[in-house]
Order: sequence, then C-alpha cells, then structure tokens
Amino acid sequence: MDKAYDSKKLLEVIEQEFGYMAHIRSRGEEAKRLKKRRGERPRRWVVERTHSWLNRFRGILVRWEKKAENYLANLQFACAYYTFKRIPVFG
Repeated sequence: MDKAYDSKKLLEVIEQEFGYMAHIRSRGEEAKRLKKRRGERPRRWVVERTHSWLNRFRGILVRWEKKAENYLANLQFACAYYTFKRIPVFG
C-alpha cells in the first residue's frame, strides 16, 4: 500500500476488523532514506507498470481461454517475455 493509506483511523480498521498488519510507509520516510543513500532511485508503481505491460497481451487482457491452465500459461509466457526482454543480451 502506498502513502495515500497512511492514516491512524485506516490502520486501526485494517488491524482490528480484518486482522491484518499493514505495511505502509509513512509520509517522508522514503525521502529520508534516499538522502542517506545517494544515487538510489525510488521504486514506484512497480505493480501498476507490470499490469500495464501484461495488458498488452490480448489473451491476458480479454481472457479468451476457457480453461484456467491455458490462461495461466499465457500469463507465464508474458512474464517470461518481459523478463527476458530486460536482459541486455536478449533485448
């Protein structure tokens, strides 16, 4: 969860009603950490970026397959494609 969910009231609801322990960075925590380590960039929107990449595969976006195994195979193929694409030798 990102910083938009950083409120005491929401944390109480998550912990008491649902029994989860939320791992949310407080506002300003990332900036303080990055000041200590120069040259390190923040890792933001990793999940949203990955979903955007996967939505380029029409079989995953629309889900034409009737069997769950075929859909899972398409999903794994797309993940393998983008993994190998990021390797300099294959990209």
